[in-house]
Amino acid sequence: MHLYLIRHPRPAVAANVCYGRTDLSVDADALALAKTSLLPVLPKNASLFSSPLRRCTELTEMLAKELDCPAPTYDERLSEMHFGEWEMRTWDDIPRHDIDAWSSDMAGYRPGGGESVLEVAHRVRAFRDELASMNIDHAIVICHAGIIRLLAACEHGLSIPEMALYAAQKPHKIRYGELLVVDC
Repeated sequence: MHLYLIRHPRPAVAANVCYGRTDLSVDADALALAKTSLLPVLPKNASLFSSPLRRCTELTEMLAKELDCPAPTYDERLSEMHFGEWEMRTWDDIPRHDIDAWSSDMAGYRPGGGESVLEVAHRVRAFRDELASMNIDHAIVICHAGIIRLLAACEHGLSIPEMALYAAQKPHKIRYGELLVVDC
């Protein structure tokens, strides 16, 4: 299976804000740019999966129509990590001791009382295992940088705790609207 992992376009939110699971729309120009860059490199009639958050669904709906894909599957397991009380706060507004606590336990700490990376890894692995059982050639997945890192970690044959740690410790450089292709 060819897995086409796409990070959503830039959401309509100020820089330096922890937005996590908050449901944000996408800037229209960013959406148009993502569509233009992705259409030439994506397969037609592929199975399409998406986080149910608007910053993903807006692009998903456009691509589904343009690529003649079957109806997209919106899956909660592809949602971004929930940052609890940190949601919609600037990173500078979050107490340093809370950020340090997360840094000392990247996989297990629940930022703002939300989800831990380990909890997210469990749901992402469940999605990936189900996807593997579908016996499809091409799957397009539109989601979030953290989810993409975890899906990529699945391909390394790691246990769920190892997968969470791998994704949490590896800095990402996944740009908004960027495509990563993984051969499974």
